[in-house]
Amino acid sequence: MDIGSIGFNHSHGTEFMMDRPEGPGCWLFLLIKTTARFFINGVEHHAKANSCILISPHTAIKYMALDKHYTDDWFYFWKGDMKEEEYFKSLDIPINEIVYLGNIEELSQIMHIMTYEHYSVDRHHKEIEDLYTEILFKKISRIIQTTSYVSSKSFIEKNAALTHIRTQIYTMPESVENIDTLAKHAGMSRSGFQHLYKKMFGVSVIADVIKGRIDRAKRLLSSTTLTVEEVSAKCGYSNVYGFMRQFKKYCGQTPTEYRKSL
Repeated sequence: MDIGSIGFNHSHGTEFMMDRPEGPGCWLFLLIKTTARFFINGVEHHAKANSCILISPHTAIKYMALDKHYTDDWFYFWKGDMKEEEYFKSLDIPINEIVYLGNIEELSQIMHIMTYEHYSVDRHHKEIEDLYTEILFKKISRIIQTTSYVSSKSFIEKNAALTHIRTQIYTMPESVENIDTLAKHAGMSRSGFQHLYKKMFGVSVIADVIKGRIDRAKRLLSSTTLTVEEVSAKCGYSNVYGFMRQFKKYCGQTPTEYRKSL
């Protein structure tokens, strides 16, 4: 790649603003170390610290500090073979989009080496700069792909855990203790568990627990000779009177009346 200019760990105050309404004229890469305010083709975006953006030559770009100061590593470049978009697409690196990376210490160290080599007159400095540029983009590609994989894997695991819990609620309601215990089995906080459960199934976990218990009570009342107290226990109720009140609230009849109506 042909790097025109490069900078490492440049910091600016609140008065700083970079404004390129016609685009940077070549490719521009920014490793963003602080929160920042960006306007990309006129649309405002806020960048988290430890993000990056790859800007194409003719994209209108304006950026500045969001808080007290703005710090970044940066370089302007051409790839040389005029196939930049294909190259970045092959690496799954978005163009003209802010990407949060997390820990960027290693990437910034690479940028530091690139900056040194760019302004060096030592032997092979251009070849070394090119190699580190390739490493930089491939490291970013790996971070993006790994983050996407971990997020997908985490979602699949949570999906499976919640599906298992819902099956348990409807098949073995007596084994369901409380929301905190269910959340623990799912490996989540109470609030996170409740939120994701409703998002996945369209109903709150409390509503599902009640429905699971009532549905089982109906089956037992209609197909067995168990007493109301025994049905209550098999449906997860610790108090028979609480069971009878809830059953009548949702069914319009007491358990005994329901059995007689069959």
